Amino acid sequence: MSEPAASAAAGSSRPQPLMSIGEVLAQLRVDFPDATLSKLRFLEAEGLVEPQRTAAGYRKYSWDDVARLRFVLTAQRDQYLPLRVIREQLAGWDAMGEPPGRSRPALVAVGPGGEVPGQQAEAESARLDRAELIARSGVDKATLAELERLGVVVSDPPGWYDGDALIIAEAVAGLAAYGLEPRHLRGYRLAADREVGLFAQLVTPLARQSDPAARARAAETARELVALSQRLHAALVRVGLRSTLGR
Repeated sequence: MSEPAASAAAGSSRPQPLMSIGEVLAQLRVDFPDATLSKLRFLEAEGLVEPQRTAAGYRKYSWDDVARLRFVLTAQRDQYLPLRVIREQLAGWDAMGEPPGRSRPALVAVGPGGEVPGQQAEAESARLDRAELIARSGVDKATLAELERLGVVVSDPPGWYDGDALIIAEAVAGLAAYGLEPRHLRGYRLAADREVGLFAQLVTPLARQSDPAARARAAETARELVALSQRLHAALVRVGLRSTLGR
């Protein structure tokens, strides 16, 4: 049974109905199907949202809290931003004394200054068959077959491809325009496998715990490790090319 919504948000001139964590989850799952109670508790533990508490300890969320959660989840889903960057953006809103917009937030683009460019949510949630992947990515059948042979693109389950496969295939198509062939990408696969092995040592202990909060922290840790790895790789390539560019 859901907890009754009542009370008014402190400091507000208009009463704000308060919602239980279950009611908030139902609201968010319309746009974020992967949202869970553990995820909401984790974001609270990280200080990204601070719901009120009843005398019995139940969480009570205002609409401003929900808007804040939407901002966080959108930033993660659409731009793959690490929590550190999201926390800084929220701090800016807090400093202005305004909550994040309750509509879909206009996120700040990130780049060479340290943040990580993201990919479109459509690509992230894609589930494509072989013909769709070829049509959307721009690779031809022979190239896709070679990418699969090299282990650069993997179908899961066989015959279906997720959003990451689309992102990889699109990147390969872009590199091909500069003369790079699939055989040149074997090093990327090997380097990625080494990183997976390294990062797995960090997140596996958390992922194996029965505590849902620990598993949520494992997922967030993996997300941030990927973001940091992307930043490091891009910076190292820029440094390596600097002398070639005469800068």
